[in-house]
Amino acid sequence: MKRMGMIFRAKANKALDRAEDPRETLDYSYQKQLELLQKVRRGVADVATSRKRLELQLNQLQSQSGKLEDQGRKALALGREDLAREALSRRAALQQQVTDLETQHATLQGEEEKLTLAAQRLQAKVDAFRTKKETIKATYTAAQAQTRIGEAFSGISEEMGDVGLAIQRAEDKTAQLQARAGAIDELLASGALDDQSGMHKDDIQAELDRLSGGTDVELELQRMKAELAGGSSGGQQAIEGGNGQSQPQQQPQDTPRFDKQ
Repeated sequence: MKRMGMIFRAKANKALDRAEDPRETLDYSYQKQLELLQKVRRGVADVATSRKRLELQLNQLQSQSGKLEDQGRKALALGREDLAREALSRRAALQQQVTDLETQHATLQGEEEKLTLAAQRLQAKVDAFRTKKETIKATYTAAQAQTRIGEAFSGISEEMGDVGLAIQRAEDKTAQLQARAGAIDELLASGALDDQSGMHKDDIQAELDRLSGGTDVELELQRMKAELAGGSSGGQQAIEGGNGQSQPQQQPQDTPRFDKQ
C-alpha cells in the first residue's frame, strides 16, 4: 500500500507539473497578496473608525463634565451645597470614564499606526512582487517561444514531428510504387506476365530481335574493317602504278543481244 501510494503521488505530481503554468501561478499569488493587502487596509479602516467613535464619546463626556462643574458652582453660589456635592460626584464618575476612554483611544491609535505601517510595507512588497512577476512572465514567454522555434527548426516538436512522419510515409509509398513498377517491367520483359495491351512481344520474338541486333552489329563491324583494309590496298596500288609495274585492266563490255521474233 505504501508503494502504491508513492507511485500514485509521483504520477499525480508529474501530471500536475505538466499542467502547471508558472505565469498562472504567479498571477494567482499576486491576487492572494492583493486580497491580503485589502484585508489589512480594511482592518486599518475599522481601527480608525473605532478610534473616531471613542473621540466622539470623549468629547461628549468632557462636555458633560464641564456642564456638571458649572452646575456645582451655581448650586454652591445659591447656597445649595447638597446640589453642588451631587454635581461634583457625577463629574467625578464621568471623569473616570473619560480616563478609561483616553486609555482605549491611545491603544487604538497605536494599533492604527502599526496597521498603517504594515499596510505600507505590504503595499511595497506587493508592488515589488508585481514587477518581478511581470519580468518572470516575460522571460518565461520569451524562453517558451525560443524553445518552440528551436523545436520547429530541429523537427522535434509535436506538429513538425507529424509533418516529418507524413513526409516519411509519402517517401516510403513512393519507393514502394517505384519498386513495384520496376518489378512489373522485369516480369513483362521476361514473359512471366502477359501484356494485356497486345504490344508486348513474346519470348521467341524477343530472342530473335536480340540475335538480329547482334548480327547487325557484327555486319557493321565487318564493313568498317573492309573499308579500312580497302583504303590501305588502294594506297599501295597507287604507289606501284607510279613505278610502272602495273597496268589498268579493261573491263569487258556486254554485247547486247536482240531476239528475233
